[in-house]
Amino acid sequence: MRRRRAKPTKAWKGSILTRRKMNTTMTSQRKTKMGRSLDKKKVILGLSGGVDSTTAALLLQKQGYEVTGLYFDVSRENIEGRRAAEQAANELGIPFLYENVHDSFEKTVVENFCGEYLAGRTPNPCVVCNPGIKFQTLIKAADQEGAFHIATGHYARTVYTPETGWTIRQAASEKKDQSYMLYRLPASVIERLLLPLANMEDKEAARKIARKEGMFNAEAKDSQEICFLGDNENYVDFIRNRGFQIQEGEFINKKGEVLGRHKGLLYYTIGQRKGLGITFGKPVFVTRMDPAAGTVELGEQEDLFSREVICAGSFFPSSGNETMPAFLEGRQIKAKIRYAAKPAAARIESLADGRIKTIFETPQRAATPGQSIVFYAGDQVVGGGFIK
Repeated sequence: MRRRRAKPTKAWKGSILTRRKMNTTMTSQRKTKMGRSLDKKKVILGLSGGVDSTTAALLLQKQGYEVTGLYFDVSRENIEGRRAAEQAANELGIPFLYENVHDSFEKTVVENFCGEYLAGRTPNPCVVCNPGIKFQTLIKAADQEGAFHIATGHYARTVYTPETGWTIRQAASEKKDQSYMLYRLPASVIERLLLPLANMEDKEAARKIARKEGMFNAEAKDSQEICFLGDNENYVDFIRNRGFQIQEGEFINKKGEVLGRHKGLLYYTIGQRKGLGITFGKPVFVTRMDPAAGTVELGEQEDLFSREVICAGSFFPSSGNETMPAFLEGRQIKAKIRYAAKPAAARIESLADGRIKTIFETPQRAATPGQSIVFYAGDQVVGGGFIK
């Protein structure tokens, strides 16, 4: 069945640039710090125009929420993306808001992305964007619109316990779980967050719902991993096109002996075997990079494994900062050293300099500087930090 389109109304002036249709029903309210009432039946949903966020909106509507879709544009003007999001809002029959976050995204996410790669680290821009841009924008819009809740199409869950407060939980489906990407969200945001896709088994389950409702984007292709790269653009081209100078350097072995020349640190990541441009008659891997010396160390598979991982810039939702809660000190937990990794048994301890040391029961392969290590107590996200 094709869903009825919302009737457009005049543009609304403010930091949110465009809206359609305005609901005024107020029920079950809570006040902001400024004293404004927030309606617990109203939700501001991050609406990309893709099938996940569209299905999230459909599920929220079925649960009786008054949903408003918010599209945040990280480019100067993504006409195609905005058009898809607005079409989704029209077919859903919900208000539509537009916010251009290009300037803050550039400073917070893109500059960090380029700087990390140039320094020989491998960043994850979503981990930086989520707390710094995406959820901050949703909360701001919710406060302005009088909505208590925010929502996204992430595959994860939320939970409250007296010990940890509000935290993110892993999704019901381990295959689709995106809790790793949300570890830096504070409890104050998680408390207001709805994640309608929490119990979806896979993407096809979301498509099935959108298909049943006749949504135009039910078969839309998945979004690319790094949203700000152009079509067929890789991260190396992106950084080069921004005018950065890439310095060549030397491949070395663990004894410091020179093995050859490399093209620049950003071309490599820990654990990489292919594309090195150098052969030895046996498999060799990138085992370490030294940005100060400009060297890339090559070694064997066994050199990639370690039981200990140090991280900095940590964040713990229950404390709201980098201070590790007392209940985690020396406690048996699980930790992931990359998004696609499985959580592995470990314990963590805080160091005198504020960094966190993770000691795994079994050695982990290719812990990569710049990536996040995320800590789990059961299926709850209890913290994490950036691998050094």
